[in-house]
Amino acid sequence: MSMKRQKRSREERAYSRGYQAGYKGKSKDFCPFDALQARSSWLNGWREGHVDQLHGLVGVAGIHNLKDLR
Repeated sequence: MSMKRQKRSREERAYSRGYQAGYKGKSKDFCPFDALQARSSWLNGWREGHVDQLHGLVGVAGIHNLKDLR
């Protein structure tokens, strides 16, 4: 018996991609989403990733925030 992987919602994927962009220092102007909810999720993720990057949460110190980002 195999278990199916549960697919993450569009908002979760948008948040994850936004977090990664913010963490890597990319501009929030590069948000790829036009839909309001997905854009909002992406920007929320970008904001948190950007703050983590500014606070120097890199390597092991920042790993707790990356656990859900695949």
